Amino acid sequence: MRSIFLITGIQASGKSTVAGLLAESAALPRSVHVRGDVFRRMVVNGREEMTAQPSAEAVAQLRLRHRLTATVADGYFGAGFGVVVQDVIIGPHLAEMVAAIESRPLYVVVLAPSVAAVAAREAARSKDAYGIWTIEALDRTLRTETPRLGLWLDTSDLTPEETVAQILSKAEDEARIYP
Repeated sequence: MRSIFLITGIQASGKSTVAGLLAESAALPRSVHVRGDVFRRMVVNGREEMTAQPSAEAVAQLRLRHRLTATVADGYFGAGFGVVVQDVIIGPHLAEMVAAIESRPLYVVVLAPSVAAVAAREAARSKDAYGIWTIEALDRTLRTETPRLGLWLDTSDLTPEETVAQILSKAEDEARIYP
């Protein structure tokens, strides 16, 4: 199944785990896992983080990160790989990212567990993803400002394995993005 899966959601929604399992699944026998956040971390000096009121430079760096992610995904796809892309891409940036990825088929999956489920997952993690954000604020952006593209999954009560099974069973009918 040579395709691109774009997995998004807020921090602690399960993106990394789900994307890794999907990339390792038998459905993608030749696959890569592209973590968009790696491009943010590559900026050594002058990085501006996204905040609730981001600077123009922070937004420009976010859009650059998304363009680089799309270019890498298209490059791997062109070389014959199935690609699983994972990043926090919410608000109007989701439509921009979908437009930036040229290869098809493209499947968009939005992991949308409840605020309570995200809070429980965040509490169980060793890292703190919510230093300057609140879970409620990002969840609100996800649910009210993000276009309803692709498959939206409430993964509050799903294991990562169950989530991957849902993605694979619903991809063609609910997640596929047409040109």
